[in-house]
Amino acid sequence: MPSRPCPYLPGFVEQNVFTDLSGPDSDQYYHILSQAGFRRSHGIAYRPACPGCSACVPVRVVADAFAPGRTLRRIWKANAQVTSHELPPRASREQYELFSRYLRARHGDGEMASMDFADYQAMVEETTLDTSLIEFRHEGRLVGGCLTDRLRDGLSAVYSFFEPAMENRSIGNLMVMRLIEAAHNAGLSYVYLGYWIDASPKMAYKQRFRPLEGLGPEGWYPLR
Repeated sequence: MPSRPCPYLPGFVEQNVFTDLSGPDSDQYYHILSQAGFRRSHGIAYRPACPGCSACVPVRVVADAFAPGRTLRRIWKANAQVTSHELPPRASREQYELFSRYLRARHGDGEMASMDFADYQAMVEETTLDTSLIEFRHEGRLVGGCLTDRLRDGLSAVYSFFEPAMENRSIGNLMVMRLIEAAHNAGLSYVYLGYWIDASPKMAYKQRFRPLEGLGPEGWYPLR
């Protein structure tokens, strides 16, 4: 894939390797790829292969040993009235409107900011895996969404978005904790959170979810 400016580290370029996810064994194939740090977008799996940079670290939360700190416990309690519902991967206009508000507020300068409904629909629905879209609602109003893949050993948060006007409620952190709870209840070991970059403030929130493991040359290891 051609290089492009890195969205997380100014002055760096981003380059990915990718492979197609199709066929009857795509779930088994992607499980193996996830162990090697790959992520999914639509019908492809990708991993950074940036020239001269290895800042992106694949990370996952150990669900059974998750120990929320004081801040996360406060967020959990404050959002007790927020409900979550696991749905098939079907895009709706309500989801898209929330997704668009989130992008304008949080990633207005990114390439996803120009996505129309058809683009959003493709992101949600183009999957050959065991995928769901978890909706989060407060008093009936949609306040968050998390596109999620179920792997053999865990849940993978493909993409999440939330109501920017409710940023003080920390809905993003709540969604991760609900995924950890769902993984634990399903007897799954991990929640995969994508990539973490130590120097990127946008990714600092991932350090709150402990124990956190990172993937290095020797395999998965305790990160925080």
